[in-house]
Amino acid sequence: MTRPRFLPDNLTLMLLTVVITASFLPCTGKVAVGFDWLTVFMIGLLFFMHGAKLSRQAVVAGVAHWRLHLTVLLCTFMVFPLLGLLLKPALLLLITPDLYLGILFLCVLPSTVQSSIAFTSVARGNVPAAICSASASNLVGIFLTPVMVSVLIVAHNAQHSSLDSILKIIYQLLLPFVAGQIVQPWLGAWLARNKSWLRWVDQSSVLLVVYVAFSEAVNQGLWHQVPPQMLLGLIVISATLLTIIMLLTTYGSRRMGFSKEDEITIVFCGSKKSLASGVPMAKVLFASQTVGTVLLPLMLFHQIQLMVCAVLAQRYGRRPQTTDALPEHD
Repeated sequence: MTRPRFLPDNLTLMLLTVVITASFLPCTGKVAVGFDWLTVFMIGLLFFMHGAKLSRQAVVAGVAHWRLHLTVLLCTFMVFPLLGLLLKPALLLLITPDLYLGILFLCVLPSTVQSSIAFTSVARGNVPAAICSASASNLVGIFLTPVMVSVLIVAHNAQHSSLDSILKIIYQLLLPFVAGQIVQPWLGAWLARNKSWLRWVDQSSVLLVVYVAFSEAVNQGLWHQVPPQMLLGLIVISATLLTIIMLLTTYGSRRMGFSKEDEITIVFCGSKKSLASGVPMAKVLFASQTVGTVLLPLMLFHQIQLMVCAVLAQRYGRRPQTTDALPEHD
């Protein structure tokens, strides 16, 4: 039976189920403490496996197309955050300061990997460049996103401890990732053959962190603080951010002289934000009582970007076939 097009992807459906479960059956007491320790372990395992999976050869191979990769990184880590900061006066008319922190967090996250490559492939873009750009974005994001979040938190939430964030970044994110990179020559091939393991760790980590975060948020009165009209405001903000960045990446890449295939790669890699990276990072970087609120904008943006990119990829893919500058497919 064919899956109806209007249905969200499986991860989004599971996230929705987890949020509903946490809203009615939030974990508390010793159970919450146990889940909290389990999330620390799962986040460490997730970043270890990402370190073990990431091929250094793939990143080095993409250096030749440095203009494209630099454009994607600038869109991801400079243009997006600038939009979040410049739009602050308008955004605070629609949402609370805590939700605005969620918007800023969304703006400094790295790009997605799997979906960016998949959409580039459907759109007949430069798939090898998409692999390199998305991988580079996530590698840079592991180091740069926590730094940018710390700067923004200091500026907008002075009560958070920068030292505590740095220590958590080191032992929950960087050390497992570096350990994974060390064993990559021995474990990388096995992970490449068993991608379902990494996907399971990815999704399990995301779902577990979301459940714990929303349980804490519900216990703190999340749904009293975020009424339906504010959710609508978040949807409008997410759609607006995505529209602006997609217009900038599309017309900017054309003005810079990139080919159509490269333009497609820049649009899909430069406009997307990673839920898989964002959820565990939020757990590490934000106080437990604010994680649920901070993640809400990211979850909404994630679903909107998938729906919009699916339509756009099919539109790109229907363009006439050309005999030159065709992308190579793995």
